[in-house]
Amino acid sequence: MSLRLFNTMTRQKEEFKPREEGKVSMYTCGPTVYNFFHVGNGRMLVVFDMVRRYLMYKGYEVNFVQNFTDIDDKIIQRGKEEGLDPLELSRKYIQEYFKDAQALNLMPATIHPKATDHVPEMIEIIKSLIISGLAYDVDGDVYYAVENFPAYGKLSGRTLEDMQAGARIEIDERKRNPMDFALWKKAKPGEPFWESPWGEGRPGWHIECTAMSLKYLGAGFDIHGGGGDLVFPHHENEIAQSEGHLHGETFARYWMHNAFLTINQQKMSKSLGNFFTVREILEHFPGEVLRFYLLGTHYRSPLDFDDENLIMAQKGLERLQTSIRLANEALGRQEQKPGNSEADEKLSQTAIEVRQGFEAAMDDDFNSALAYASLFELSKAINAYLQTNPYSSAGLTQARDTLLELAVVLGFDLANPAQKGGADNEKLEQVMEVLLEVRAVARKKKDWEMSDLIRDKLKSLGIVIEDTPQGARWTLKGN
Repeated sequence: MSLRLFNTMTRQKEEFKPREEGKVSMYTCGPTVYNFFHVGNGRMLVVFDMVRRYLMYKGYEVNFVQNFTDIDDKIIQRGKEEGLDPLELSRKYIQEYFKDAQALNLMPATIHPKATDHVPEMIEIIKSLIISGLAYDVDGDVYYAVENFPAYGKLSGRTLEDMQAGARIEIDERKRNPMDFALWKKAKPGEPFWESPWGEGRPGWHIECTAMSLKYLGAGFDIHGGGGDLVFPHHENEIAQSEGHLHGETFARYWMHNAFLTINQQKMSKSLGNFFTVREILEHFPGEVLRFYLLGTHYRSPLDFDDENLIMAQKGLERLQTSIRLANEALGRQEQKPGNSEADEKLSQTAIEVRQGFEAAMDDDFNSALAYASLFELSKAINAYLQTNPYSSAGLTQARDTLLELAVVLGFDLANPAQKGGADNEKLEQVMEVLLEVRAVARKKKDWEMSDLIRDKLKSLGIVIEDTPQGARWTLKGN
């Protein structure tokens, strides 16, 4: 089955055919770095990391570009509030971004360009738009003339009349049309600025992505991604200025957008003040749990944020991790017994079928929710096999390796569960080794009261002891 994705531009699923065989060029709009990014931003970042990983799994060489907007009105205002130079503030939150990105297991982009490093490219594009009659200068501010680009609105499916009727537009009588947007902003006293043919100023938001995507990927690159809130005006404006600059040549071939993350059915956003930052969530849950939650729903379906759903995601992830742990224990045992060849062959076949089901789900517009079902199917098969065959076998090895590999495609390392606490985890493991040793001595002496007391006290702390023929083991629940 060939890979099909939903193209926002055509509003239908299309077979994915990259510009260059075996290679994919991909751009996503990164964060405006004036604060920690919130969970809604996190969904977009995780989704397109998943898309990138699956394309790599399919054998593509992926050139993935994700920018940082490191100068804009919000950054300037936040800098004033924190007493920092705006560019210093941006550098601070870029560093913080990478900390949270690592917790979510986001692969670093091939390149993370910053807007402030590409102002000369933006100026050249703006100059070309003025020459083409698609932009105009008003006392040091440069605006894009939307009425001069006939295809304006083709991505969002809106007409200029509809946009004007429904938009909240800052009144500026100098504009030729209320929908005209800023390409260059005249500097205000005390703001960072760059020299330009129109005087001192700084770029508008939309022109940044045009300059950076065209520089690193060229015209007609494969995939442009972002959150659904960027369809209009940001991506619509990107198309207008990019294709105007390119004299009608296609800017991007496929447009992908994830649905909103909501709280109580209301879009999560900084402007509404109803958001949680990823950093706040990481105080209570490991990043892999948040990632597991965010990919548990198809990326084009709305997802309502709720602590209970995070707890359910944690339990689901733990089920997969437990299957890997049990399989590793069985595969690592020195003692060997003749295996059940029929059960072994059945498990091998299940692994093959699960891979096929996983790929079918992901080939159908990156359906991670359905891909999860394949992982749980294989997890269940491994657990059932180990009930009667708790020893090493070829089938178990194949099933274990398949589950590990497919999980990595979605960004999860099932063999090495993450936990909060950093270095404290190592101390916890050492303490638990001592406690289990003490409990083993008590059980050997048939001191069941002491054995049960240790087990029950640990359970009340969220540490579950499981007695097996191979000895006791412990797991941390509700981390």
